[in-house]
Amino acid sequence: MKIKVGDQVLVTAGKDKGKRGKVTKILPRSSRVIVEKANIYVRHIKPKGKGQPGQILKRERPLTVANVAIVCPKCKQQTRVGYRIDREGKKVRICRKCKGEID
Repeated sequence: MKIKVGDQVLVTAGKDKGKRGKVTKILPRSSRVIVEKANIYVRHIKPKGKGQPGQILKRERPLTVANVAIVCPKCKQQTRVGYRIDREGKKVRICRKCKGEID
C-alpha cells in the first residue's frame, strides 16, 4: 500500500468528499484506511447494570484506499505516489506533481 500511518489524505468520494485528515490506522487485508474526523458513525449503547449509564459513541469507520488521495506536504496538492531510489540505496516515496519527498 502506498499510504502509511500519519499521512495527510483527502477523501475523494462518499459523504465526506473534500475532507482532509490524518491516517490513524491501515487495514491492508481489506485495502482500507481509517482517517481521523472522516466517515464518522454514531453507536448507541444501552445501559448495562446499575452503575453504567447509556451513551452515544462517535467512531470513524474505514474507507477504501481508492477513495482517498495523499496530500503532498510540500505543494499541498492531492497527488499520486511515485518511488525513487536515493543515494544510500533506500526506496523513497515522492510526489508525482512537485517531485518532492513524502516522509
